[in-house]
Amino acid sequence: MDIKEDAKSQVITPTETQLRDSVSTRTGTLWTAVTHIITGVIGAGVLSLAWATAELGWIAGPVALIAFAGVTLLSAFLLSDCYRYPDPDNGPLRLNSYAQAVQVYLGKKNEIVCGAVVYINLMGFCIAYTIVTATSIRAIMKSNCYHREGHNATCSYGDNNNYFMLLFGLVQIFMSQIPNFHNMLWLSVVAAIMSFAYSLIGIGLALGKIIEKRQIEGSVRGSPAENRGAKVWLVFQALGNIAFSYPFSIILLEIQDRTH
Repeated sequence: MDIKEDAKSQVITPTETQLRDSVSTRTGTLWTAVTHIITGVIGAGVLSLAWATAELGWIAGPVALIAFAGVTLLSAFLLSDCYRYPDPDNGPLRLNSYAQAVQVYLGKKNEIVCGAVVYINLMGFCIAYTIVTATSIRAIMKSNCYHREGHNATCSYGDNNNYFMLLFGLVQIFMSQIPNFHNMLWLSVVAAIMSFAYSLIGIGLALGKIIEKRQIEGSVRGSPAENRGAKVWLVFQALGNIAFSYPFSIILLEIQDRTH
């Protein structure tokens, strides 16, 4: 894209840009966008929300969930208005990434700073997903062992997840070589179904515990800790888990750019 910046403002002027409509064919529809959004919103982070709510308590937990959801919703509205430039409805310029939107509206220097923050954020998500995946693989293997050998069996796979992390990394390297992987409609549908599936499984397990014990456990102050320092650490960890479950805004412009 031919870009020229103003020397004083360092902000790209709309009259000196080319249209993005001819760069790629947009074949996405409303339904594909919905599946992408569902996959982004209902990610693996939702699996830790029950623990986070238990740590924060029945007041602070729901308040934190609503607060982070509100921030995510506001960010989504603001980013949606930034997709077309200079007019949010008619454009004519389309901004197909978060970094490009920052460059157009705020200038090149802010794009570099924002890009670094976004990539650090994405690296954090990748590390978290790798650790969670390795832990889940080991838990599945232990569960299968208990069902096969009985609950009195040792079924020890060690406390080191390095091998499982390497396995997950190799799978990621292989999958990343598939051409046009991000354009596969069936992949988004399967991911959306899986997102609903493990969310419903979590709800079912919680309802099963409530029915079994015939009471709703938890407290207003949250789960107790050994000391005040440990409690503060657990509270911040719970808030971090809640924030991790709302990564949707970063990929919103990419989803929007795929729809025609």
